[in-house]
Amino acid sequence: MKSTHHQHLRREQRNRSRLRKVANGRPRLSVFRSSKHIYAQIIDDLDGKTLASASTVEKDNSAKGATIDGASEVGKRLAERAVKAGVKDVVFDRGGYIFHGRVKALADAAREGGLNF
Repeated sequence: MKSTHHQHLRREQRNRSRLRKVANGRPRLSVFRSSKHIYAQIIDDLDGKTLASASTVEKDNSAKGATIDGASEVGKRLAERAVKAGVKDVVFDRGGYIFHGRVKALADAAREGGLNF
């Protein structure tokens, strides 16, 4: 049996390899979820640069860290910063996480904020 960490890394690699085929030059909205916080960033893989980012660790965050409310606030803030940077169309990279709970709340809030994926 492989460790759960190894299984997570395999799911992450499998997901990103599919995204590279579908992306067509669009930036990637990458999500990292820890037990206390959630982080999201929009990455331009062609240039290797982060275009926008948001997390529950930031000082202006009103919601608590590891909650659905916190994740949706991060999604709204990320979408606002991305639109300001001129990014509308992205590819959603959920990493090795299931599209459920906090990850889904972040994605829904980002869509409401103006991102297309």
